[in-house]
Amino acid sequence: MRLLIVEDNHELADWLARALRQAGYSVDTAHDGEEAEHLIALAEYAAVILDLSIPKIDGMTLLKRLRRRGSKAPVIILTANASLDGRVAGLDSGADDYLAKPFELAELEARLRAVIRRGHDLATPFVAVGDLTLNSATRQFSLNGDPLQLTPREHSVLEYLILKAGVTVTKSALSDSVFGFDAETDPSAIEIYVHRVRKKLEGTSVQIATLRGLGYMLRAT
Repeated sequence: MRLLIVEDNHELADWLARALRQAGYSVDTAHDGEEAEHLIALAEYAAVILDLSIPKIDGMTLLKRLRRRGSKAPVIILTANASLDGRVAGLDSGADDYLAKPFELAELEARLRAVIRRGHDLATPFVAVGDLTLNSATRQFSLNGDPLQLTPREHSVLEYLILKAGVTVTKSALSDSVFGFDAETDPSAIEIYVHRVRKKLEGTSVQIATLRGLGYMLRAT
């Protein structure tokens, strides 16, 4: 899952990015509205964490622009101004959630999981394909009822694929969901991680199919 943090406080942005990477997310950061607008045009984000008081293009203006252009990326607003009028304005402008500073990391992570789940139209936290189940509330996989051990990158690959189960995912889209802009990776790196996940799914009723020239699909067999 790839996230974008839009925050002009470099110290806060760096701390939050490190914490979310440790939680298994791929994270990009932007420190002003123009940079954020550019990054959102280039990548598909599972969610955007947006501070309102940012330079060049303020957060509220950026949010309105994104929604006018059809961006459906879930947006969680972070702000020191948690007044009722401010919350209403943000939600009416297209925000999916609102969190006042200072905040607890655990609450932000829970809100992230919730908006991502809603973004994929999941009625419950559980997503199942064959013998494979993802609990999106805890972001834990199980296979035949047993915990599935995955590295962070393997987890990102499988999480993206199961949330788009039955749909063809291009190699570039999968790679973009796993690696941030600051990651130095070989173009074929995603193939290595897909191969490793496939090995862990061998002998079960779920597989990652390669559709030549199109991409990958997670499906039950």
